[in-house]
Amino acid sequence: MHPLPRISAAELRECYDALLLDAYGVLNDHDGALPGAPAFIAALNREQKPYLLLTNDASRTPETSSRRFRGMGLDIAPEHILTSGLMFPRYFAEQGLRDARCVVLGPDESREYVERAGGKPVRLDWETDADALIVCDEAGIDYRPALDRALSFLFRKFDAGQSVHLVLANPDVVYPVSPGRFGFTSGSMALLLEAGLAARYPGGEHRFTRLGKPSPFLFDAARERFPEGKLVMIGDQLETDIRGARSYGLDAVLVGSGVARVARLGSNAPLVPTFVMESL
Repeated sequence: MHPLPRISAAELRECYDALLLDAYGVLNDHDGALPGAPAFIAALNREQKPYLLLTNDASRTPETSSRRFRGMGLDIAPEHILTSGLMFPRYFAEQGLRDARCVVLGPDESREYVERAGGKPVRLDWETDADALIVCDEAGIDYRPALDRALSFLFRKFDAGQSVHLVLANPDVVYPVSPGRFGFTSGSMALLLEAGLAARYPGGEHRFTRLGKPSPFLFDAARERFPEGKLVMIGDQLETDIRGARSYGLDAVLVGSGVARVARLGSNAPLVPTFVMESL
């Protein structure tokens, strides 16, 4: 196993025209900013280096996220934040979902994203009828009862031969809470629902459309923002940040301050980043 090439924070700013940054595990965890992150963001701002946060988080608007980051000492303006929730308008327009009744799993600002896209959030109970199930975040819901009701809703619809749009904003399965602590997030909810659907409908095609990384939606939006120049994605998760960037044709840097373990990754791994670094 050969070690992967390393890169420094200063080299990142020098070698690329614009930086794409994940949030959790790169800049912060649940408890606050990670070491080096405030200085890194301050340097980007001082040097007027183009950058965007590409986050799978669909539980907060860019405005709310900006206030939260600034409270951690990360001076990130809303215009530097692209969330998976901001991908809803394009998806809703392409799928003809304006005025669609949507079950939304997530907190209030997740429902706000859906409303901005033209959807109509509906209450989830044992009798719910809707056109779409939108999984945004584990926050704001009672996880197990919500999944039971959502699965029962989907069984009713599919048993009746009716269709339901299945949309997953945040495909992350786990996230870093604090050093040595991790938690499940919304991607795990979608996996459970898909497993339940497969048990009832073997061989079926009932799978969620994933709007966050590794899908190309966020990378398309970033490229629209930066139509020229060399981009790099900096993330802590192989299956979302790194896979998404490499599939899109971008360089990718894996940091070891979140979910992935840089020390255990070698050049013979099935999925490898362009560079690695322990943290910012």
